[in-house]
Amino acid sequence: MEQSRSISEEAEVPEALAGKRLDAVAARLFPDHSRARLRGWIEEGALTCNGQAAVRPRDAVAAGDRLCISAQLAVPEAAAMQPQDIAFDVLHADDDIIVLDKPAGLTVHPGAGAPDGTLQNALLHRFPDLAALPRAGIVHRLDKLTSGVLVVARTPTAHTALVRMLQARDIGREYDALVWGRLVSGGRVDAPIGRDPRSRLKMAVTRGGREAVTHYRVHARFGWHTHLRVTLETGRTHQIRVHMQHIKHPIIGDDSYGGRRGHGRGIPETLREALTAFPRQALHARRLQLKHPTSDAVMAFEAPLPSDLAALLAQLKHDSPDRGD
Repeated sequence: MEQSRSISEEAEVPEALAGKRLDAVAARLFPDHSRARLRGWIEEGALTCNGQAAVRPRDAVAAGDRLCISAQLAVPEAAAMQPQDIAFDVLHADDDIIVLDKPAGLTVHPGAGAPDGTLQNALLHRFPDLAALPRAGIVHRLDKLTSGVLVVARTPTAHTALVRMLQARDIGREYDALVWGRLVSGGRVDAPIGRDPRSRLKMAVTRGGREAVTHYRVHARFGWHTHLRVTLETGRTHQIRVHMQHIKHPIIGDDSYGGRRGHGRGIPETLREALTAFPRQALHARRLQLKHPTSDAVMAFEAPLPSDLAALLAQLKHDSPDRGD
């Protein structure tokens, strides 16, 4: 037995995608749906271009074209998303958006190995109206072990607007990152990221990867580590973690990208124990800035440093020869 829900979404083709195939552009503009599903909707006439059914996925689109989806999406009953009472803090909520502070350890949406117990389940419990939106209004994500601020759409119009902002890089995001080594100054990492050829579960800087640009500045230096403030131009999977490893300053506690170190000449035993015991990558999405999708007001939200990171920072400062600078 299957359930279904109505899908109604629209987007405008930006200049950067002009001349490309309709199915490829649709996949970029409607990231919550697979390319195969979008191709099927094109052939069925459920995805239109400028109000006209476009039956050939290979047709090129032009800048300013309006793509619209009006379809029924079948959802197997056994796999239907169930609301679950899982704690998270709401930083802001209105009729159009929800801004929340995701705790470390909470997966954003279901996937392999995480069929439930996710932020998506938690959102449906707290805000049942989100059931009408793709992925309960989630338009971007944080890694399971990364904490911090996320924005969620509450209406189809807000969903479309937020997706466009993300694609246009109009949503500002800043992170706290505690990394190994003392950096003298800030910098910029411009290195493409793709799937790691040696491990399909990881990402890596690769020649054929997608453009990825990260900026970082020094917030505080300690004896063997640095507290960075990091901003993103792009939003690739594991981007900050991969780029920090690439410049040989991996994030503390990052098992996948070189941050689980126990060595370091002269590190006091108390600090070494704290570093070894820290259970996750020391990364926190501290600030998010955007233009409200309805009012156009510029809004900024900050998620306070979680207690585990605050305690690690205090330990770094206490055991640093210079007490941080």
